[in-house]
Amino acid sequence: MENKNYKKVNLTSSNLGAETLDKLRKIIPDVFLENKIDWDKLSAVLGYKVDDRVEKFGFTWAGKIEAIKNALIPSKATLKPAKEEGVKFDESKNIFIEGDNLEVLKLLQRAYFEKIKMIYIDPPYNTGGDFVYKDNFAAPLKGYLEQTGQVDGDGNKLQANRETNGRYHSDWLSMMYPRLKLAWNLLRDDGVIFISIDDNEVHHLRMLMDEIFGEENFVATFPWRKRSAKSDVPFGVSQDFEWIICYTKESFIAGIAQERKYYKTNDFPNDRWRLSDLTTQKIEADRPNSAFDLVDPKTRKIYPYNPKRLWGITKETFQDYYDKGKIVFPDDYGFLNISIPAYRVFESEDKVKALKKYGVEESIKAASTLFPKNIGMNQDANKEVAELFGGMSPFSFPKPMSLIRHLIKIVNNFDEDMVVLDFFSGSATTAQAVMMENAEDKGNRKWICVQLPEVVDIKSEAYKAGYKTIADIAKERIRRVIKGYGDNPRPINDGFKVFKLDKSNYWENGFDFDPERSEEENKKAFLAYLNRAKQAKLFEKTQEIDVVYENIIKEGLSLNAKIEEQKIAGVKIYKVVDEEKQLLICLENKVSPEAVNEFRKVEYKGKIFICLDNALDDTAKANLGLNVELKTI
Repeated sequence: MENKNYKKVNLTSSNLGAETLDKLRKIIPDVFLENKIDWDKLSAVLGYKVDDRVEKFGFTWAGKIEAIKNALIPSKATLKPAKEEGVKFDESKNIFIEGDNLEVLKLLQRAYFEKIKMIYIDPPYNTGGDFVYKDNFAAPLKGYLEQTGQVDGDGNKLQANRETNGRYHSDWLSMMYPRLKLAWNLLRDDGVIFISIDDNEVHHLRMLMDEIFGEENFVATFPWRKRSAKSDVPFGVSQDFEWIICYTKESFIAGIAQERKYYKTNDFPNDRWRLSDLTTQKIEADRPNSAFDLVDPKTRKIYPYNPKRLWGITKETFQDYYDKGKIVFPDDYGFLNISIPAYRVFESEDKVKALKKYGVEESIKAASTLFPKNIGMNQDANKEVAELFGGMSPFSFPKPMSLIRHLIKIVNNFDEDMVVLDFFSGSATTAQAVMMENAEDKGNRKWICVQLPEVVDIKSEAYKAGYKTIADIAKERIRRVIKGYGDNPRPINDGFKVFKLDKSNYWENGFDFDPERSEEENKKAFLAYLNRAKQAKLFEKTQEIDVVYENIIKEGLSLNAKIEEQKIAGVKIYKVVDEEKQLLICLENKVSPEAVNEFRKVEYKGKIFICLDNALDDTAKANLGLNVELKTI
């Protein structure tokens, strides 16, 4: 009989497809038949919401189905710490991850689901010569490891997306779709994403974002001037601008300050207040729901509406605003302790006096698509990087720090603990921008940057200076920013962790099915692999801390979780704490009976305990599984 008191550890990242089906099964279980969705039943349940027209509006490209599937394939990989490459690894909560961002985003799903406030990315623009990520659907990690070393004898990159390619735009969209889909999962409901792009794919990107984020969540397109006008250009028109497309996760709680008429107060920190503009004439035909006689619930006094100056509320919203104390009648005025009347029904004070009288703290000003004049161009970004690297500019087209800092400022900054993610990190401008912004306003923002270790051109200054990959240069930039640089160095009291995408520590994850083989050939190869794997040591040439972090990632704990080594009944335990979540990991070959008895105490009740499968006999597993959530490797 199978022992139900324990189970295997999670070997992969989230299985998003299975999780979506589980959610659907809970909502409408009657549409499932033999563990599959009955489409006819689903259509009947949803009724008119199902669009069964043959011709309908949509956006598609060659390879779209595969791209959608790719977002759902769990990752078998892991992230291994590289403590020596970071700064204050054990103290800092900033994270730099070296690896393919698609696999990394999958690995971040459990721990960072709906935790990210702001995303900024500067992906490849698909100009025909830049590096385009070539995803291997069948063996993603194998493809990544091969891809990051592909250069010819002269150091030229082999991966490019030429316009002569029959799937020029399709390849780019298939690369972007799964990454943006996974990014959507990571954004908070009030989160915002900014994407830099040029004219090559801006129209396709808008359609892609409309599909993933919803066209109702489009915020704005910000034009960024990247250079001064050139004369030697096609058609005689200098393309001086690039675009930054902005979307939010949920339009009704967008993280961008969008309305000039809104204010905030301490008593309702998450609620915006508005004063009706009584100087603007309105007519009943424009707002019929606001044309009604207002009745004071306390005095029953009637206040007739003015057809030229209607109320700032409707019949339907009156009671809700009155209950919240947002409506002040003249008879209440002066003795009620109310922070601010959101909709004034008296006209004896002008707006400025009313704001002052009722203690408004600050106005939420609208963010303009017109950037301030102090936002730099490419040439300014090159100077910034050159100052960091002693005159050498190792990046081709870095973004200026002032641009990213401005985007950080216009995001709703009431939350100074926000996390900023950049998964096309490039030159690590985002990391520096967040740290500089924190240094200026004493904020507590965190950043996560992901960068492919793309090999630099061997003819470049960076290669000659000893930097082999873009990720190496980015890490060095961050270290120099923290240390202080230039003629007047200003060190920053900050740090960052470094992790690298790598193969799983578990042999079960070491086999990749070959799409070139038949199903029967793959089965034979898999059985042969299993026989070899069983003869090998479980963690041959593997550091214990790497196994600990693989469990942290796949159990859904943050990469900033605190790890502490303990001895319990003579057995070494890694205690991992991430806010309310806790893991107890034992990698000893044997968990003694004394240790088993210790873990059966009430203080360990319900905690996740992970150990080697052979470290416990069946009796110990059964007993221990009654108290802890036992998982075996």
